[in-house]
Amino acid sequence: MANETETYPWERMRSLADSGDGASLETYLSSLEPREAVRAILRLEPDAQAKVLTTLSPAEAADLIEDVPDEQAADIIENMQPKDAAEIVNEMMSDEQADLLAELKEDNAQAILEEMEVEEAEEARELARYADDVAGGLMITEFFKFHEGVTAGEALDKINEMAEDIDEHFKRYAYVVSPLDRVVGVIQVRDLVLSPRYKPVADVMVPSLFVTDETPLSELKSFFDARPFAAVPVVDRRGRLLGIVRQSAVQTALSEQAERDMLRMQGIVGGDEIRDLPTVTRFRRRISWLSVNILLNIAAASVIALYIDTLSAVIALAVFLPIISDMSGCSGNQAVAVSMRELTLGIVKPFEVFRVWLKEISVGALNGLTLGILLGGVAWAWKGNPALGLVVGGALALNTMVAVSIGGTVPLLLKRFGVDPAVASGPILTTVTDICGFFLVLSFATLMLAHLT
Repeated sequence: MANETETYPWERMRSLADSGDGASLETYLSSLEPREAVRAILRLEPDAQAKVLTTLSPAEAADLIEDVPDEQAADIIENMQPKDAAEIVNEMMSDEQADLLAELKEDNAQAILEEMEVEEAEEARELARYADDVAGGLMITEFFKFHEGVTAGEALDKINEMAEDIDEHFKRYAYVVSPLDRVVGVIQVRDLVLSPRYKPVADVMVPSLFVTDETPLSELKSFFDARPFAAVPVVDRRGRLLGIVRQSAVQTALSEQAERDMLRMQGIVGGDEIRDLPTVTRFRRRISWLSVNILLNIAAASVIALYIDTLSAVIALAVFLPIISDMSGCSGNQAVAVSMRELTLGIVKPFEVFRVWLKEISVGALNGLTLGILLGGVAWAWKGNPALGLVVGGALALNTMVAVSIGGTVPLLLKRFGVDPAVASGPILTTVTDICGFFLVLSFATLMLAHLT
């Protein structure tokens, strides 16, 4: 009977790696979904992870590592001997190489680069200098490129030589450059096949659009939204062809950015935590945000202490305080989400605070009035006191307008002053809406105390 623990993929991977049976390990990995393979490798101890990767062929190991989140992939690679790691990194797509090397500690990255092929290492260094949200940081350098004077026959011969190094999808296209390496056109490979071998590629190509290496992610999204292209050439400031950006890479980058923003808004510093990270690392990433929040919550609670006599006299107010705080916070979070999205897409700039506020306050006034009437009606019906309905309904209406004003404008202000809006917007919004909500309810109640008791 087989060992029961080997029903788990990570145990099976460990067993095959320990036996040194690379062919069986590759066969087993090919039977797993990519996500299941990632889950399995992350469940192994560092030494077992290294053993699995060195048992696989470098190409298969590279395919596996490319599916692992960058930070965890870097941890795995750093636990390997530089020579073994370099063999794997050599097999990765150029954009994946750059992302991985950027996550490594500088001395580890340098050790791996020194073991890599000279041309690959130089290319990786060049790509790693780009931010991950611009075209240069998303581009790949594996593609077909020919000069204008090359004939269709020469181009096809070169394509046959290079085919195994090019992603399957991009075997369909080739790019044409001038003698100065400036992009001038694009050709479908099938058009080369159908052309006479003596015909220059310049006569077969069609003009090509391009983006610069510093084009931001938001503009790349707009570019592909407007055109049914699978990829676009990337050029430097002199117009020289550097690489290509795939539409799929832009979509992946946008998705990852949204995930990081969501985590940062929940106080996960760094925005890329998974539970396989060391406990101490996860503690550090969370506690800073939580520590600030406890101080902010104490500040909000202090407002209640100022009005403790009013609250004691009208105990029903205690039921409505959390409702007003929560509903206002929900409205504010909607405004934060829209501002964050518009900042990401580049359709609003940090200096447009007043315009954003005008747009938000109009919606906030309507929502606040509607919600205030609903909650005020509930309070009136519950206690039979219209004054109570007026207090809680009016407080909710006004606090909703405050919340959307804060939620809509704070991300822009933070961005303008170089603070990450995804991290700081949430605590600021929560604190302000709590303080204002408690203050409005209790101050209104104090003014109308004679009608409430």
